[in-house]
Amino acid sequence: MTDGASVFIKICGLRTARDVDVAVEAGAQAVGFVFAPGSPRTVDAATARELAARVPDGVLTVGVFRGQSVAEVRRFAEESGVRGVQLHGEEGPEDFAALRAEGRTLLRATAERVKRCGEYGEDLLLLDAPDPGSGKPWNWGSADFTPPEGRWLLAGGLTPANVREAVRATGAWGVDVSSGVERERGVKSPELIRAFVEAARADRR
Repeated sequence: MTDGASVFIKICGLRTARDVDVAVEAGAQAVGFVFAPGSPRTVDAATARELAARVPDGVLTVGVFRGQSVAEVRRFAEESGVRGVQLHGEEGPEDFAALRAEGRTLLRATAERVKRCGEYGEDLLLLDAPDPGSGKPWNWGSADFTPPEGRWLLAGGLTPANVREAVRATGAWGVDVSSGVERERGVKSPELIRAFVEAARADRR
């Protein structure tokens, strides 16, 4: 999913065709559609299917879930046609195992500090802030932060202004952004999306 030199970039919380087109054209390797209830970025399966159809095969489409049952995750994933599933809640290894057989890329999002990607059977690990989706960062610059092994994405409070520093400080394999590329809550900015991708890869060209 990445050439080993470029930072893997996921733009999350996309809701419109323009959002998707800009993210893909800017060079994101993954785009996320929020199915978790209660978010200003939540979309239904039919909308996500239309948006995912715009995405080329080389870009991963991800459905984002929080505290939802495996049955609900499976239903939304099938109806929307996303190729990846991101779980962010109290899900355990058994939930990832239940979804593994369906062949989708599995992402585990957590605010806990873990040793390596794959402990729950996930393909990608996402380290988020304690209040996901709020735009509030966690202290990734702390001297006692130890990056996990494997493919992991840094998330939480990233913006075009700080993502370059964040990647330098943590050595993150990838980054994930949602509110940091919005002009107002739930509304993406094409300019900020492009600026974020440019800044994230500034040191890896």
